[in-house]
Amino acid sequence: MVVGVLSLEVLFPYSRSLKEKRRHLKSFKDRIRSRHNVSVAEVDFQDKWQRARLAIAAVNSRPHDVEDLLNRILNEAEESLGGTIADHRIDYF
Repeated sequence: MVVGVLSLEVLFPYSRSLKEKRRHLKSFKDRIRSRHNVSVAEVDFQDKWQRARLAIAAVNSRPHDVEDLLNRILNEAEESLGGTIADHRIDYF
């Protein structure tokens, strides 16, 4: 069994409030959960209105499948999150 965790640091330079940031994050998190059957959580910078860190976790018996899934999610985040990906990291356990 392989657990993969994708960590994304996202900047929202045009966000003017926590409410606006959370609207973008909620839309993205709901879409990713429903499309890819993964766990998604905001794990840092909850009180910052122009910055967020998301963790996305996937589990599978085949390492290659986990890697492909997390890379697809990263590409989707770059295209549709509504912010700029400042940093990302994928860890396997």
